Amino acid sequence: MTQTRVLTGVTATGIPHLGNYAGAIRPAIQASQKADTESFLFMADYHALIKCHEPKTIQESARAIAATWLACGLNPDQVTFYRQSSIPEILELSWILTTITAKGLMNRAHAYKAAVQANEEDNQADADKGVEMGLFSYPILMTADILMFNGQKIPVGKDQIQHIEMARDIAQRFNYLYSETFSLPEAVVDENAMIIPGLDGRKMSKSYGNTIPLFEGEKKFRKLINKIKTNSLEPGEPKDPDGCTLFAIYSAFTDESAQADLRQRYADGIGWGDMKKFLFEFLNDELKDKREEYNRLMNDPAELDRYLAKGAEKARVYATPFLQEIRKKVGIAPMA
Repeated sequence: MTQTRVLTGVTATGIPHLGNYAGAIRPAIQASQKADTESFLFMADYHALIKCHEPKTIQESARAIAATWLACGLNPDQVTFYRQSSIPEILELSWILTTITAKGLMNRAHAYKAAVQANEEDNQADADKGVEMGLFSYPILMTADILMFNGQKIPVGKDQIQHIEMARDIAQRFNYLYSETFSLPEAVVDENAMIIPGLDGRKMSKSYGNTIPLFEGEKKFRKLINKIKTNSLEPGEPKDPDGCTLFAIYSAFTDESAQADLRQRYADGIGWGDMKKFLFEFLNDELKDKREEYNRLMNDPAELDRYLAKGAEKARVYATPFLQEIRKKVGIAPMA
């Protein structure tokens, strides 16, 4: 059977939350279980250095992310699961690709343009003030992540489509200069991906500070559910589930039949206090076993390291000889 290679990266900043689980973690794990899919999943810890200069935060986040994916059912025997920093070939390939990438292409990257625009709106004399080379060349490192393993399908959000297009451009440039080497990756955007609202009704996001950590302890988890904003309708008054954060979160974990039952309770005027209690108890039960496994793994970082080391070993079986081939093509080869 021909397999499609799917490559997914997770930046090691922040603690995974309910939105991450419903929108990315669960669908990626489900996809990895398909017989026609070869999954590469990595923690992008070098990418994290672009956003965060706090070593402890990056280290704790990487640990939490690894424990989360494994607790949620990722099978490291089915998936190549590794840390980006464990594959030195990626950084070497990133430099090789940098030497053939036009600056003008990087000038068009959304993140860089946004930083320049912010400086211009702030009337800064230097439009590049505060812009570090990590931010500027981020798309090249992302390209190396993908091309190192010739990823074919790359699941991304709409804001990342441009980076996959850049990866294609860079791959084509290399292939033109040095012969066919890289396959051209394709962005995969799930139009039906779950977008869960956060505590304030906006998209659940670390940048908004409105997240509910996936494996928060029961006491704080209950408090966070109780903080979710609702309207002022009293118990007994019919309520509209559409546009309600509580209903949206419940829907991400249930089927249409269960949602229909809850819709009726909304029509019957369920009180917000009762609804929050119901949602907490439902989610707490849904996540209980996963939370226990997460806590076990968090208390055994050596086990996490073993899983990731095993994944890195699998990844380097591919990356090491492929980089040797690439080196030879560009002229970095033994003299003899």
